[in-house]
Amino acid sequence: MNIENKYGEAKWAALGGFSPLITVFKSYHQLNPEIERIINEYTFPVEFAKNKHIASPLKANKYIYLILEGAVHGYLKMGNKKVTTWIAAENELAGTIRNLWENEVSDEYIETIDKVFAIAIPHEMSKLLYENFPIANYVGRKMTEIYFQSATERAYLCRLPSAQKRYQRFLLTYPHLINRVPLKYIASFIGMRLETLSRIRTQQHK
Repeated sequence: MNIENKYGEAKWAALGGFSPLITVFKSYHQLNPEIERIINEYTFPVEFAKNKHIASPLKANKYIYLILEGAVHGYLKMGNKKVTTWIAAENELAGTIRNLWENEVSDEYIETIDKVFAIAIPHEMSKLLYENFPIANYVGRKMTEIYFQSATERAYLCRLPSAQKRYQRFLLTYPHLINRVPLKYIASFIGMRLETLSRIRTQQHK
């Protein structure tokens, strides 16, 4: 997807004067000034309307996004049906899982659930940092660990034998999403019909 910096030189004026990605990186390791300069130069804020595709199989995937406001879901098309494979909201990263950090076409879609304000992180910047700074490789490894742990949890959740157990596991693992995104996305994510999820929720509330 082709996006561009619409804020010009003042892109960080409303965000404390620097890219929020720097704060994320610093949560794993202190950075040197050159790394911070590169991050500030390459990353930029973006806005997407509700129900907008920010990645799809139609174009090469060039970015991963740090979500500051809003939520998105990744999905695959199964005939005419959308099957949600993951959901991300504020302070989380969103990118095509199957070719993360690669400028390649993926069969995965990423769609906004509501209006999204995010930081676009070009793959070319990530590769530049990895090739020149050991610190960046350490940070990248820690972030990849989080992705791997999330993928493992999703695989476990989807293999639970009953709809009720899958919903209970969802509540345990993703409590921040239950009142954050529409139930139709949650139902698809945990492998059940919306009607089934609504019935389980009603039973639990009773």
